[in-house]
Amino acid sequence: MSGAEMSRTGSPAASPGTRVGSGPAPARPAPVRAGWPLYEFALTAMLMFAVVTVIRWVLDQSSPFFLADFQQALLVVGALTGAMVCGLIRSPWGRLSGAHMNPAITFALWRLKFFPGRTVVVYVFAQLCGSLVGTVLARLAWGPAVARVGYGAVAAAPSWDGWAVFAAEGACLVPVTLMIGFFLARPGRERWFPWVLAVLVCAIIAVLGPLSGGAANPARQFGPALMSGTTAYLWIYLVAPGLGAALGAAAHHRITAPSYGYGR
Repeated sequence: MSGAEMSRTGSPAASPGTRVGSGPAPARPAPVRAGWPLYEFALTAMLMFAVVTVIRWVLDQSSPFFLADFQQALLVVGALTGAMVCGLIRSPWGRLSGAHMNPAITFALWRLKFFPGRTVVVYVFAQLCGSLVGTVLARLAWGPAVARVGYGAVAAAPSWDGWAVFAAEGACLVPVTLMIGFFLARPGRERWFPWVLAVLVCAIIAVLGPLSGGAANPARQFGPALMSGTTAYLWIYLVAPGLGAALGAAAHHRITAPSYGYGR
């Protein structure tokens, strides 16, 4: 999982160019500039290249860094992925585009009224393309070993059916969206958001990885699933996080409606 909003000063903000305030979300988020979706594409590609690279080294049995304990491997993948997400958010490009790197986060920010709806499709398209390109680049860099680990595609436990996976992958976006709303409620908290998100990403991967797969990000599964051909549950990983984000945004608006006191 990944994504966050960064202001131009490097702190999480409502959306690129949108000032954080202490009251309700702005009715008209600032427009996204033309080049920002390209940054989003590049950031997502870099994230996916890093994720597939880590998986190649810790889950390929021929690797000198192979970890036989799957739970331990997931902790390593989660920690490094969280660190990468934090770094990309704080990068110059991340400070411009917002470094969502996750269609569900883009959708959540739109539903929270911090991101312009007319740009959601462009950002999501850029993120999915970045996912595929990042996965392909990892294959070119590391060769057949990437194919041996399924291009980094996540998979649910055999005992989990599709609806259980859908519920888990969607439910984890509810607290993530509420957390975004909390950090955007008042200035001053935003500087902590990348670090908190890094911990949350690690936790989701470590906890849900052995169960539902722990993608929590349509872009996380899109490229690896297409490259590996494991598309049976792909629709779940594409749809469920967005639904969870919508539920989280609805809960945020419900909580803040009476007095706008949420997060104070």
